[in-house]
Amino acid sequence: MTYRALTEQEAVEYVKGIPGLFSDGAELTSREIGDGNLNLVFNIQEPATGKSVIVKQALPFARVVGESWPLTIDRARIESEALRIQYKYVPDLVPQVYHFDGELALTVMENIGDHIIMRKGLIEGKRYPLFAKQIGRFLAQTLFFTSDLGAHPYDKKTLVGTFVNPELCKITEDLVFTDPYENAPTNDFNPLIRREVEAIWNNRPLKLEIAKLKYDFLTRSEALLHGDLHTGSIFITENGLKAIDPEFAYYGPIGFDIGAVIANLLLNYAGQHGLQKDQGEREAYREYLLETVEDVWNEFVSQFVQLWHKHAKERSAHVEGLWQSYVKRLIQDTAGYAGCKILRRVIGLAGVADLNAIEDDQTRAESERLALAIGEALILGRGGIDESTDITDIVRTVTERYYQEATTV
Repeated sequence: MTYRALTEQEAVEYVKGIPGLFSDGAELTSREIGDGNLNLVFNIQEPATGKSVIVKQALPFARVVGESWPLTIDRARIESEALRIQYKYVPDLVPQVYHFDGELALTVMENIGDHIIMRKGLIEGKRYPLFAKQIGRFLAQTLFFTSDLGAHPYDKKTLVGTFVNPELCKITEDLVFTDPYENAPTNDFNPLIRREVEAIWNNRPLKLEIAKLKYDFLTRSEALLHGDLHTGSIFITENGLKAIDPEFAYYGPIGFDIGAVIANLLLNYAGQHGLQKDQGEREAYREYLLETVEDVWNEFVSQFVQLWHKHAKERSAHVEGLWQSYVKRLIQDTAGYAGCKILRRVIGLAGVADLNAIEDDQTRAESERLALAIGEALILGRGGIDESTDITDIVRTVTERYYQEATTV
């Protein structure tokens, strides 16, 4: 079958032709539920049994922009293969892939049921007691076993070739590391924060640090990254999570994935200024978010180091002192990439609901200014970070200063 975007009914007929998914003669319904930036997503159900699957099809353009922004449909292959690798190491934390069709750029996968988008839950003030432990395990397992530490060097180099993903990497290179820091046409920010944005455009030390981080993103093929691990790519309940949408997967610096998770927790932290009116509730939830930031890093590094000592295949990995040096660099990378992710979501294309859901423009601008200040401080201060509390100390210091300055204006 040559490529074409499927209708809801065509998606139903396609699924009926896959052996073993549904019984012969099953009556199926289909609903297109895609609300992301790139793809069609069909929820196909058998009402009589309650069984359902998700059919995801890559469009040959960016859905958020339209046909003027063409995109490779090979990203569907990237996503399917990344999910299968992740499923190998953390089968409870990603949806299972049932079928992939390269011609149609289509993946049929497990429907993750009652999980909700984590970003929505955070906006509503929900708490997820198992999140840090589970996402820490996801990061440690998937990153360690696809790196030179945990994979045979032949296997790792083969995987690097499999996950060459130039078009989606270029999106990250532009939207995370380049466009937000100059007057680019893709930028989309609140006019009320233009002064702060222009200050970033003219901040040479900041732009130098971002350039260093971008160069590492371009050149450091450490492990197979999810590539877009934000709270909109995590479906969650109080008891579990599923990480989805790894179509940006490629071999890059480990700190990028960890930084993406932390950045999105901190974007919600900044958004609490406008999301939660009660000061006591706001401060309590912010403390929860900062504790989660610390727990995510601590859980990741605990499991990653255990895997290192038990499973490291590279002989030089066992040289005394190497793992400590490696982990120190990782947390500094993590802080830097978190800062870039924060700045990009405030200034660049495709913002986040944690900020955009704030209805009052002035209140939203106040939240956005706090987010920008946190992002800048993480990037510029990353060289002095040794542990997770250093990250949260920076956030607390920036927040305290921000409100002090706001009350004196």
